[in-house]
Amino acid sequence: MSYNSPRLTTLKVNNLVKAISKAQSIILSTHKQCDGDGLGAMLGLYHALKKVGKRVRVLTVDEVPARYNFLQPDKYSETYEGPHAPIENTDLALIFDTNDRRLVEPLFNELEEKVSTILFVDHHPVLNQGPEPTPGSYINTLAASTGEIAYFLIKDLGIHFDEKIAKSIYTSIAFDTQLFRYVKNSATSHLICAELIEHIPNSEDIHRSLFATHTIEKVQFLSKVLGEIEYFGDGRIAILKLHAKDLLDHNLNMDDSRDVIDMLMNINTLQAAALFREDDKDLYKMSLRSKGNIEVLGIAETFHGGGHMYAAGATVEGDFTKLKKEIVDLILNRLDGHH
Repeated sequence: MSYNSPRLTTLKVNNLVKAISKAQSIILSTHKQCDGDGLGAMLGLYHALKKVGKRVRVLTVDEVPARYNFLQPDKYSETYEGPHAPIENTDLALIFDTNDRRLVEPLFNELEEKVSTILFVDHHPVLNQGPEPTPGSYINTLAASTGEIAYFLIKDLGIHFDEKIAKSIYTSIAFDTQLFRYVKNSATSHLICAELIEHIPNSEDIHRSLFATHTIEKVQFLSKVLGEIEYFGDGRIAILKLHAKDLLDHNLNMDDSRDVIDMLMNINTLQAAALFREDDKDLYKMSLRSKGNIEVLGIAETFHGGGHMYAAGATVEGDFTKLKKEIVDLILNRLDGHH
C-alpha cells in the first residue's frame, strides 16, 4: 500500500508534528473510562516516541478495563492518583479521543498547572454547549478513530512501525469502527489496517480480546437485562436501564455494560436507543445511539454531554421515570420531524 494512495484520506497533522518534535517531555492521556480508541492511539504513539528518545508518560484518569490487558497497559501506563503522585513540569500533553476537558478531570486541572502546552487530539465534533478545546488542538471529524490520527502522526514523524505500535493503532481503529462497520464511507481505515497487519502475528487475537471475551457471568447478566428492554414509538425506540446491583451481582465492572447498547441496535425496527447505566442513586451514564435517520448529539449536549452525531452520551441526574419520558419525547420529536 502506498502512503500517498489516492484512496487514502491523508490527514494533515503538520502542527502536531512540530509540537511533538519540539517537546522533550510529553504526557499522553485520554478521557475517563477509557476505551480501545483513545487507549490504542496513545499507546501506539507512546511506543513510537520511545523509539526516538522522547521522555514520554502515559496517564489515565482511572483504571484501564481488563479487556485491554493484551496491550499490557499496566506496563506502559499509570493511573492518575492525585497530588500524592505529582506530575513533573512537562513540555507537552496530548489528550486523545475527547475535546472536552471535563472528561479528563481531575487530571486536567493538574496538567494546566504543570504542562506548557496541552492539545486535544480528537475526531468528535466540538460541542456547541461545552468548553472550547485548547488553542492549537487537532480536531478532525473525517477520521473514523483517533487511531487514524495517531497513524499519520507516526508516519509524519518518520518513525517505523513495529509490532507494539501496530497492535496499539490497529486496536484503536478496530474498536472504534466496530471491526469496520463505521468507517465514514472511506477506505482509509481498511488501508491503514492492511499495512499494520504486516507487523501483527495474529490480528484475530485482537478481535477476540475486544469483542469475544464474554464470561459466563456476563452472558447471564445479558440474558437478564435484555429481557427488560422497553419499546416506544411503534418499536422505533428502545430504552434500557442497567442496575449497578446487577453488575455487582454478576462480578462485572462498568466496562462490561458497553456492549449492551450495540446489541440493542441490531433490532431491525429500531431507529434509536438509550441506555441508562445506574452509577449511583439517581445518577446515570446515558448512552444514545441512532441508525442515522436522526442525530442524537444534540440531545446529549442538552444534558452537558457529547460524542458523535449518531452515538453520544452524557451523565444525567434525576428520577429515572422522568428522565426516560424526557428522552423518549426528545427522540420521538426528532423521528417525527419536529425539531
